[in-house]
Amino acid sequence: MKVEDFAGTGPELRIERYFAGRTRAWGLFEDRFGTLRRSFTVVIDGHWDGRELTLDERFDYADGESDRRVWRIARTGDGRYEGRADDVIGKAVGRSAGNALNWTYEMALKVGGGRWRVRFDDWMWLQPGDALINRANVYRWGVWIGTVSLFFLPEGRLSEPGTVTAAGPPPAAAG
Repeated sequence: MKVEDFAGTGPELRIERYFAGRTRAWGLFEDRFGTLRRSFTVVIDGHWDGRELTLDERFDYADGESDRRVWRIARTGDGRYEGRADDVIGKAVGRSAGNALNWTYEMALKVGGGRWRVRFDDWMWLQPGDALINRANVYRWGVWIGTVSLFFLPEGRLSEPGTVTAAGPPPAAAG
């Protein structure tokens, strides 16, 4: 895929707008054999100061582990971004068009008691209703080792269980 393939698609993804405020995410990591290795939730507090987007991400994994990453992302041109975080090696480079954003970066990923140097090819697509779908292929030594899938929703757009949606009311209880 090329980010240019998404030019003109909507809704338009501007990460500095999308991530301003609190966002929640749900994700999982599947290895290259299709085995679910980890699932997690993320709470992200974002702030755009007109120059830099700061994303304070707090991860809670199903196995009880937690982690934190703080991204600092600058818009460097029309549809172009650069980002840094403590565990990112060098800088992340992003390009957006239409409803899509593609990030590429290397990371010192915590695995067990050590760290692996991995590369991410990270794609995000904004959907109607402010749902953001994220799929990142992860590579180690140039070999694909798995995929991270995430689904984001700004906190103000979260629906409560039992609420009526566009699909209609919940089904009546049998009885």
